[in-house]
Amino acid sequence: MYDTIIIGSGPAGLSAAVYARRAALNAIVIEKDYCGTGQIAESERVDNYLGLYGESGFDMGEKFRAHAEALGTEFVEGEVSGIIPEDDGYKIELSDGNSLSTKTIVYATGASHRRLDIKGEAELSGRGVSYCAVCDGAFYKDKTAAVIGGGDTALGDALFLSKIAEKVYLIHRREQFRANKTLQEKVLNAENIEIITNAVPTEIIGEKRVEALKIKHNGSEETLPVNGIFAAIGTVPNSSLLNGLAELSPDGYVIAGEDCAASAKGIFAAGDVRTKALRQAITAASDGANSILSVEKYLEENGR
Repeated sequence: MYDTIIIGSGPAGLSAAVYARRAALNAIVIEKDYCGTGQIAESERVDNYLGLYGESGFDMGEKFRAHAEALGTEFVEGEVSGIIPEDDGYKIELSDGNSLSTKTIVYATGASHRRLDIKGEAELSGRGVSYCAVCDGAFYKDKTAAVIGGGDTALGDALFLSKIAEKVYLIHRREQFRANKTLQEKVLNAENIEIITNAVPTEIIGEKRVEALKIKHNGSEETLPVNGIFAAIGTVPNSSLLNGLAELSPDGYVIAGEDCAASAKGIFAAGDVRTKALRQAITAASDGANSILSVEKYLEENGR
């Protein structure tokens, strides 16, 4: 039986793996994709991770993984299909029929960006299509960007980009925004933000990079020349395995504080999947460290 099983190999999971090895815990990482490093691999360039300025997301993820591997972290490739409580811990069932037993779980499965599901999105993801203005906004200095969404994140992204880009389109499918009134006022007062309501994106155009965005605006087709497109229509936490096992927020995030402890004993949620204000690689890495500290404390208190 393992002291802890880490589910997920993004920054949170790999950070947890590093700290687990340093704590001499009997631990293993279950990763869904072979040699996976999480969503960070999708970022063209990361400028806001301390000490690794200008790295591509792929290269950064590889460094995180190499660090964990250098300490002897054991990885298992597989998709978790179920988590079953047992008297002394949990049984982790894999989709291939195998199972593993553990005293604790670090649940670091992340959250998936809600996609636009339009033509050209998948092909140009990371080449002008982004889901994080804070991560990628700096690449659009003096260029034209489009933000899609109507909540706090979307309007906040538009304001952030308005300080960098020459022009920002803010596209929302409804007439009214869901964002708070203060944000709305700031957006309305920003000279280089053009608001387009009652509009939905229909296609992203470009060969090697984004060149334009097609929208349906008040029933008519329009084409906007843009260099970057930021989808801010929400995220979907990958928390389904804990449904009915641990307490989730109304939007599906695992309720856990800075100690990463979920409501189910012996389960610790780390990274983007837990309730938190800021979802970035650096905060995910911090969660990985905190989760293992909590695992150690839990094992000690329960005499395991």
